[in-house]
Amino acid sequence: MLGRCLTALKQQTMPPAATVIVDSGSENREYLQPYVDQAGFTVLQQENIGFSQANNLGWQVVQQQVDFVLFLNPDAFPAPDSLELALAFLKKNQHTGCVGGKLLGFDSKSKQPTGLLDSTGVFRKWFGRWYDRDHGQLDCGQHSQREEVPALCGAFLFCRKTALESVALAEEAVFDPDFFLYKEDIELCLRLKKKGWQLVYLSEILVHHCRGWQMDRQQISYTLRLTAAHSELLLYRKHPSPYMLWALAKYFLVRGLRI
Repeated sequence: MLGRCLTALKQQTMPPAATVIVDSGSENREYLQPYVDQAGFTVLQQENIGFSQANNLGWQVVQQQVDFVLFLNPDAFPAPDSLELALAFLKKNQHTGCVGGKLLGFDSKSKQPTGLLDSTGVFRKWFGRWYDRDHGQLDCGQHSQREEVPALCGAFLFCRKTALESVALAEEAVFDPDFFLYKEDIELCLRLKKKGWQLVYLSEILVHHCRGWQMDRQQISYTLRLTAAHSELLLYRKHPSPYMLWALAKYFLVRGLRI
């Protein structure tokens, strides 16, 4: 889906100054060849180092060059005015560290929008489970207002450089490298919140996203379910709270009963 993603960036009313593609362990890298020597692109090829580390590599390349950075999944396709809207909002709202948009479902097989919502911000249940609001719901125009939210989905995360620098970890890392996959975006959002930065959902920013995580858990491999449960456990180790009880219960249910 990378070609569609990069086409969406090229079609922006305010295209990015630079684009970094980080390949983390792909078996066949022939798809990268058109971008290796193309102006405006930097291509980094690594072994499978995980989502957090891959994002950190991209950040390290651009952090000295830009005041704002977009972390974007290769299976996410922003509408043409997305970057311009995000940039304008951050320039006017100096206390906002990151913005996200309305993520819309996209089927990678049929290559068509699903008509369902993917995320309108990330929230936490009373017992501690984090979830993407409205995921899998029909898009009926709900949550059409701007609002501050507890966390944002990392598939499209438009950030202020100074906000990221204020929470950066050792070795120029903004995402915690202890997270191989899942919950790394929430962990970053929690650090930003603790520093006083606002996280804002902008409903006017529309992004189609091919989410790999299925609503039916039985369609997801045991390895991925266990990785997700471990990441949630790790999240509450780093940000202690009574919600750790939920994370422990989930981890042992997945590991022991393969739920």
